[in-house]
Amino acid sequence: MKRFLILPLLLASLVLSACQADAPSQNGLVSVLAIEPFLADLTQNVAGDRLVIDSLIPLGLDPHAFEPNPQDIARLRNADVLILNGGGLEEWLDDILENNPSTQRVIIASEGLPPRTPQPGEPAHDDTEHAHEGDPHFWLNPLNVIRYIENIRAGLVAADPAGAETYNQNAETYTTALQQLDAELEAELAVIPPARRLLVTNHESFGYFADRYNLRIIGTIIPSISTGASPSARELANLVDVIQSSQAPAIFLETGSNPVLAEQIAVETGVPVVEGLYTHSLSAPTSPAATYLEMMRTNVRLIVEALR
Repeated sequence: MKRFLILPLLLASLVLSACQADAPSQNGLVSVLAIEPFLADLTQNVAGDRLVIDSLIPLGLDPHAFEPNPQDIARLRNADVLILNGGGLEEWLDDILENNPSTQRVIIASEGLPPRTPQPGEPAHDDTEHAHEGDPHFWLNPLNVIRYIENIRAGLVAADPAGAETYNQNAETYTTALQQLDAELEAELAVIPPARRLLVTNHESFGYFADRYNLRIIGTIIPSISTGASPSARELANLVDVIQSSQAPAIFLETGSNPVLAEQIAVETGVPVVEGLYTHSLSAPTSPAATYLEMMRTNVRLIVEALR
């Protein structure tokens, strides 16, 4: 007789497990999934102790080249709220969102921010694949992140009205922290002499940063806002000429970037490669760029040391 009870119990267990896997929330609160680690950090600062914010993309991975596996797609589908950067950064996500539940709330953190216009003297590239979107790296200007915080706050309030007071207060506090960060970074970067305020980076990611703090981008190794592009031999030769003629002090390389081309250019120009800048990801909790605020401070410290 006992053996006939096994099948019903097993079926009941499977049904319960399926319900738990599909459950959109815990403890009656919404579940929130941010795409990138830096977005998870920003959102956690707004959510405070009310919610636990997860990141889809692990630390150290490039969102330009990220390819979700079936488990990632399940996490994307089951979240009540998704938070993405927007601006073309997560192009791989478009098809997935079309099949997600209609009840899911999607917050585009950069919504309302206009794409930058390249400044005079910046290298021109035929990046037709991404030209329709513009540069998505808004977050490297802390003042742009104030808009991120407002969009995240409004989205969380709409998804969880009972937490509105918490989200509003936390957003106000973090906005003040961003304003203080901006003033701090501006003061630190002010020591760089005008003739040395030149940036050569791995790819076109520091435009908003350069615009805000009066630096000039004179070249990039990868001629694209995406890390998926490849430079031609002519483009690399032109970059060597630009570095030599401008006397650029350094070549800046982001974490996770392949250093081979940067090292090749360094040999040809005699200009050092400065590694360790964080752009798309935070560092591990025990490292110096574990939060967005610390990420920006780490980047500025490296830039000032190389250019002053």
